[in-house]
Amino acid sequence: MAQLPIAVLISGGGTTLNNLLSVHRQGNLSVDFRTVISSRADARGIQFADQSGIETHIISRKGRKPDEHRDAIFDICRRLGVSLVVMGGYLDHLLIPDDYCNRVVNIHPSLIPAFCGKGFYGLRVHQAVLEYGAKLSGCTVHFVDNQFDHGPIIAQAACPVADDDTPQSLQARVFELECGLYPATIQAIATGELSVMGRHVSVKGNPA
Repeated sequence: MAQLPIAVLISGGGTTLNNLLSVHRQGNLSVDFRTVISSRADARGIQFADQSGIETHIISRKGRKPDEHRDAIFDICRRLGVSLVVMGGYLDHLLIPDDYCNRVVNIHPSLIPAFCGKGFYGLRVHQAVLEYGAKLSGCTVHFVDNQFDHGPIIAQAACPVADDDTPQSLQARVFELECGLYPATIQAIATGELSVMGRHVSVKGNPA
C-alpha cells in the first residue's frame, strides 16, 4: 500500500507524535513521516523524531508576521512533498495556504463546538468541562482553517465525565480516545476513505 507523505507539527512533549510512530511501527498507519516541525527547540517530541530518523525543523513564530510564519512551514512541506500536515499538540496559530486547504488536520481534546477556540488547550479544556458540569467529553479530529478549532469535523469519540474526575484524570481518559481516533482518521485519509463537501465530511467505516 502506498504511504501518505506527512509532516507532524509539535510544540511540546510529543505524546501524539509518539503514539503515531507506535501505530506506524505496528503496521497500522500507512504514512511516510517526511518531517517533524517544532515551534520550540526544547520540545521533547524532537527526541522521538530523532530516534526514528525523521528530518526535523525548528520554526518559531517569534519575529515573523503571520504570512511569513505560514510560508516558513509550508515551504518545507512543499519541498518534501508532504500531502498531509498533522498537528500533534501544536500551539501556535497557523494560517493555511490555499493549496493545503483540507490537507491539515488537528485533534482537540473536547467535543467541538464545546470547549474550544482560542485559549482552550491542555488542562484548561478539561478544567472548563468539569466547571461546566458536562457529563460527556471526548476528542475531535478536524481539518484546520484560519480560525481556532473551526474547520470541518472529521470524526469524534466520547467518554463519560465521572463525578470524582480531576482535570488530570479526565485528560488521561480523553487521551486514550485520542490514541485510537487520530491514527484511525489519518489512516482513513491515507486510504482515500474521506469525502468533503463544504463543512460536511463523510468517512467510510467511521473511525470512531
